Amino acid sequence: MNRIKEVMEEKGIKQTWLSERLGKSYSQVNGYVQNRHQPRLEVLFQIAEILEVEVKTLIEEKPKK
Repeated sequence: MNRIKEVMEEKGIKQTWLSERLGKSYSQVNGYVQNRHQPRLEVLFQIAEILEVEVKTLIEEKPKK
């Protein structure tokens, strides 16, 4: 499972914007966001760079308060 959707929501980023930045189709990015597909490690690093977060932020569970 990844936290791409949560991080995008926190930052107010849309899937279309991320897909354009990644050079991937909207449906591919939607699969990542909905956890139907997991991105390859290289792609995960690209997503982290685009979203300006560390990779671990995208894969670690958010601490419960």
